[in-house]
Amino acid sequence: MQRIHAITILAMLTAVSCGVCGAAEYDQAKLIDVLQSAAPFSDKAIACKHLAICGNHEAVPALAALLPDQGLSSWARIALEAIPGEAANAALREAQAQLQGRLLVGVINSLGVRRDAQAVDALIARLKDADADAGSASAVALGQIGGDAAVQALEASLTTAPAGVRSAVAEGCIVCAERIAAAGKTADAVRIYTAVTRAAVPVQRVLEATRGLILVQGSAGVPLLREQLQSGEKARLALGLSVARELPGTEVTAVLIAELGKAPPPRQALLILALADRGDRTAVPAVLQVAKAGAENARIVALRALGRLGDAASVPVLLEAALDADQEVAQTATAVLADMPGAEIDRDLAGRLLQAEGDSRRILIELAGRRPIVGATASLRKAADDPDGPTRAAALMALGATIEFGDLDVLVQRVAQPRSGDDAEVAEHALATACQRMADREAATAKLIAALAPAAVPVKCRLLEILAKVGGSGALQTLGAAVKDADPQIQDTASRLLGEWMDVDAGPVLLDLAKSAADDKYKVRALRGYIRLVRQFDMPDAQRAEMCRAALQTAQRTEEKKLVLEVIGRYPNAEMLSLALEAVRIPELKNEAMAVAMIVAEKAGGRSAELQKMLHEMGQGTVEIELVKAEYGAGTNVKDVTTILRKHVRNFPVIILPSPNYNATFGGDPAPGVVKQLKVQYRMAGKPGEISLAENATIVLPMPK
Repeated sequence: MQRIHAITILAMLTAVSCGVCGAAEYDQAKLIDVLQSAAPFSDKAIACKHLAICGNHEAVPALAALLPDQGLSSWARIALEAIPGEAANAALREAQAQLQGRLLVGVINSLGVRRDAQAVDALIARLKDADADAGSASAVALGQIGGDAAVQALEASLTTAPAGVRSAVAEGCIVCAERIAAAGKTADAVRIYTAVTRAAVPVQRVLEATRGLILVQGSAGVPLLREQLQSGEKARLALGLSVARELPGTEVTAVLIAELGKAPPPRQALLILALADRGDRTAVPAVLQVAKAGAENARIVALRALGRLGDAASVPVLLEAALDADQEVAQTATAVLADMPGAEIDRDLAGRLLQAEGDSRRILIELAGRRPIVGATASLRKAADDPDGPTRAAALMALGATIEFGDLDVLVQRVAQPRSGDDAEVAEHALATACQRMADREAATAKLIAALAPAAVPVKCRLLEILAKVGGSGALQTLGAAVKDADPQIQDTASRLLGEWMDVDAGPVLLDLAKSAADDKYKVRALRGYIRLVRQFDMPDAQRAEMCRAALQTAQRTEEKKLVLEVIGRYPNAEMLSLALEAVRIPELKNEAMAVAMIVAEKAGGRSAELQKMLHEMGQGTVEIELVKAEYGAGTNVKDVTTILRKHVRNFPVIILPSPNYNATFGGDPAPGVVKQLKVQYRMAGKPGEISLAENATIVLPMPK
């Protein structure tokens, strides 16, 4: 167990954040001057951090002088821990002999970080210190430093150290044992670990030592591992399960299997998880046994473990479980079979499907689609003719996931001539899935288009639905032509699908339909689909503006024109501003278009004075306006802003403020943290009007009725 001092970590992070610096980047002499001056605390702390990166022995005296300082001691130790050479060690040793309390503990920790062998004697003497914190820090530091003297002192202190220090002594012993084990001195490590396990120390330390004792002995530690796995204590069982995942060797797997055979179901599940994590396939027979006949929870865990450990030999047990009356067991087994990798399993399942009957056949059909198993296509085609409806449906779905291009006509035929009404929907979904899987979608689309001509109207509509799902230029052209079909049902289906098309390539087709369709219903549907493309999809600004202009020119109803205005406001730029100003000429859009024009001008960086001039030149907004009263605020926190607002009235219904923020324009926030309103009473062309606007809304005064 290795402890990295927090201050050392901070120094490392500082080094990373500042980059690797050269001597020229920091002037050490100036940094030392800062430490020795009356500079503020923050400046000295930063100087310490810089010295941790680039300091040398010359900085040690100035840093050592800060060790007794309550505020700067830890910053000084950041540098001293990092500076190479004996001078830093000596400074820390000297401070260790002089300091007390928290400052002493910090210095002891730094000695441990630096692994100063010359500090060992002093640290040993502190193991019996009246200050338990100092004694504990010394024990851990001795563990970090190591060496024969440190080891002997720590082992002896396991029984003699004060109770408050003994946990840290055990920690120091464990750190020493880890380092000794890494050096190949197994017997010495075993001795130390064993001493800790027998000492009167906290349980956590005993468990840590037990873990080390098992791992350092390798196969010789397996009996001790078995004891943990058999323990009635949760902590020891958890330790055993954890170590079983770390310790290599077939002996460990054998112990887990042996325990699996006699453990109660909850413990069986834990043992199976450990076996699965080990990845040792020799455990498969034991796991299969639990998967076949274990208690429910353990059985489910075993089934999942087979997904990681099993192979084709596991298929019979998994298939049996997939037919179990317990739904969770059945679903788990089916999911495992669907996900287990391997061509061998594909061949096994495809072979079983040839002879299967009843529920087994249904499961195998489902698996053929979920894996998917291309080699099962012949069996699936046969199952698609089964008298049983659910079997046919499962087979069709599986064919959608497995069928290859050359056999695509099989599903086309199923769509054209379904065995039943239920089959039609399933076949449609399967054919769409199959076409979307094909490497050459246009070639798949060509098969669908070829099937359209001889098909009855309901079948044509289903094929059009599939074409829309597959997409592509061929499908788009076909739908565009279908809109002009003589049959109303085909027209309706094709126009609806075009309106839902998820690609801007449909724009020209939709626009043409919006202009030329005989039925107003289809015109509206096409235009709304066209506007949806402009609103939702990425495209160059010029293209979006052009499409908005085309939509505005094509729209016959106010509803669609307002939808175009919404798009214009969503994508502000100079071209959109021009469009909004053009829309002001449309009488039913006058107010909305002026508001949108202002919004676009503000968002696109346009200047309000220019917008005002353009509106005036267009003859829009020229009307006599008298501002009667204006109040801004919420509840009782309202301020009269009549005088301020009157300054911005220019005899047209859009009032353009110097700032889009009401608080800025009206000289402050009358109700902080509350949503406010602006209430305006006015007379326009002699008629009284009143309007309430949400905070920061564009001020457009409607013509009073």
